[in-house]
Amino acid sequence: MIDARAAAVVAALAAVFAGSAACAQSCGADLVFPRVLESDRYVVAYRTLPSPVVAGEHFNVEFAVCPRGGARPPASVRVDASMPEHRHGMNYRPVVVAKGDGRYKAEGLMFHMSGRWEITFDLATPDGTVRLAGPLHIE
Repeated sequence: MIDARAAAVVAALAAVFAGSAACAQSCGADLVFPRVLESDRYVVAYRTLPSPVVAGEHFNVEFAVCPRGGARPPASVRVDASMPEHRHGMNYRPVVVAKGDGRYKAEGLMFHMSGRWEITFDLATPDGTVRLAGPLHIE
């Protein structure tokens, strides 16, 4: 049998985790077919334009950064990508444009070869840089 204090703790934890799941689902909800990356303090929802990305052609990334758990919005955001197996990155440095309300657009990315890439979002926060990364397979 569970006592009242233990039940209150379980209920509080359930509310925290439910709030985190809702944050992940709502972040970038207006983006068409977003991909979602999560840390304990931030959610990044993004999509590529065009989709799918084609090797050797420029593309953009639209994304939303959603703080969670009381985290403050990042002061700035940087987007990059690399091929871990080949130990190299892109030949282009994208420009990130803030659109307001946690929305951004990174312009001028290009994956110059097919294979497994890893896209990274570096969030400059008061506590240091938070990096969220996810794989993209390019044909």
